[in-house]
Amino acid sequence: MWIPLFLQRQAAARLAMCCLLLPGATVAAGLELNKSTISLHEAITRTIEHNPDLQAFDYQLNAQQGRVQQAGLAPPPELSFELEDLLGTGKNKGVDSAQATLSISWVIERGVRQRYIDAARAGSDFIGINAELKQLDAAAETARLYLVSLAFQARKANADKTVQLAIDTIKSVSKRVNAGKTPEAELSRAEAELARRKLQREDIDHELRSANRRLAAQWGAVTPNFSHVLGDITQLPHVASFETLKSQLPQNPEFARLLSNRLLKKAELQLARAQGKPSWRMSAGLRHMNNGNDQAFVAGITIPFGKRTRNSGRIAEAEANLAAMNSAELATRVRIETALFVMYEKLQHSLHVIETVRDAIIPPLEQALTETRRAYKLGRYSYLELRSVQAELLDAHNALIEASADAHRNLIEIERLTGVRIAQPSAPLKQPNR
Repeated sequence: MWIPLFLQRQAAARLAMCCLLLPGATVAAGLELNKSTISLHEAITRTIEHNPDLQAFDYQLNAQQGRVQQAGLAPPPELSFELEDLLGTGKNKGVDSAQATLSISWVIERGVRQRYIDAARAGSDFIGINAELKQLDAAAETARLYLVSLAFQARKANADKTVQLAIDTIKSVSKRVNAGKTPEAELSRAEAELARRKLQREDIDHELRSANRRLAAQWGAVTPNFSHVLGDITQLPHVASFETLKSQLPQNPEFARLLSNRLLKKAELQLARAQGKPSWRMSAGLRHMNNGNDQAFVAGITIPFGKRTRNSGRIAEAEANLAAMNSAELATRVRIETALFVMYEKLQHSLHVIETVRDAIIPPLEQALTETRRAYKLGRYSYLELRSVQAELLDAHNALIEASADAHRNLIEIERLTGVRIAQPSAPLKQPNR
């Protein structure tokens, strides 16, 4: 890419440092770093360097650099040769009285060329800002797709545990059936439940492969060269207050684009005003007169007259475009601050859900499952009661995964809005035993 390497790394780092993907998360996820795994930082770096949609900015910048080069070229001087008083009559018969003038002329631009250069350079800066915004958008989309894969990995791990739980249940039911304490119908129901759980795990596996494929497409890969993404989706961030986040909004790249666009509009206005000034033309040369074989120096200047400027329409247009930037900046500020508030509220709700499920729902359900298993073995509870408690616990674990995914999704959006990392990671959640 045409963006310098340090800018690529900076754009990647803004989202690659999300709290859900720290080195410690690799250990928590139980994954070994090898060629079949990929980190978020690596995924975003690949996207920045190889995303097909980002390649278009190479050509746009090259084209704009050509405009800058062209704007720096001054009008070439003109060499002219004139013959007067020849092939006439009387004294001017033939070429005896001819006068030959060789002169060079040039245009006095009166500052127009510098305005062309300023406008072209401002256009290059604007394209550069748009390229960085496009990179950040691509990085954010990669982070979202990475989160999707990470969520399906967590769902798959949970599905594996549910399958194992169903297998353990079949063993318990089989013992009671063999002992004649439970009808065989309960065993059949347990076997059917195992088949359903295996089917759900297979569905998740298909979704995970599709999610990895969509993630790899971010850097133009048709086939993923990884099977796992690194991270612990249940790792919670410590988030700053809304007022602190609000103070970070000037870091939003949208404001950088507005500033760059303002400079571009200002340069266009200055160019329009400079173009409204008529160019002067100077000339100088030598004249040869045949009748006396004499030479003389000649010079001239051409100054247009009439209206002071013939570019009033373009000047008015440029002034209106520059004035419109004030309204655009205010509208952008209101839009971004509103979006930040909405995202922050969603994040706080997700964090509250996570805390409630983790601390107030899962532990008592695990205790209830332990007691229910014991009671089932003693014949005090039926299979239906055992199955009900199992389902409630599995639903709680799934709710924890979904709330964690929502929290990270909102965190990505908040970091995209503020343009800086605003979350500090805490220790990964301890996974309750089942």
